[in-house]
Amino acid sequence: MRLPDEPDIPAQINIVPMIDVIFAILTFFIMSTLFLTRSEGLPVNLPKAGSAQQQQQSSAPITVTVDAAGKISVNRKAVAIDVLPEQVRTFMGNNSEALVVINADERVNHGQVVAVMDRLRQVQGAKLAIATQKP
Repeated sequence: MRLPDEPDIPAQINIVPMIDVIFAILTFFIMSTLFLTRSEGLPVNLPKAGSAQQQQQSSAPITVTVDAAGKISVNRKAVAIDVLPEQVRTFMGNNSEALVVINADERVNHGQVVAVMDRLRQVQGAKLAIATQKP
């Protein structure tokens, strides 16, 4: 029972839980957009080229990466240079033509990149492209 001389408590809206929910939703969207970026190969420092052009492709490219240590991988799977053509043929499947992008670190020996390109030219229908970045 209330006494008549007690003041009424004004109605309050507590916005702290609403702010927490908004920040949680904002964090979810920020984190989910970070995972939407597509990384096709392993991270390497690509050489710079001012005359680089975008290659047109009908399907997803096959990415061959040569890292700074000289290790070779096809679509993020480590392979030896001897089995490189077979791995690329496996990824090509039934496609008669496929774009094979070579991601070679700028510090890799030129001879090793040429050896990888030579092995990839043995694959029938493989179109080679070298990944670069704009200066």
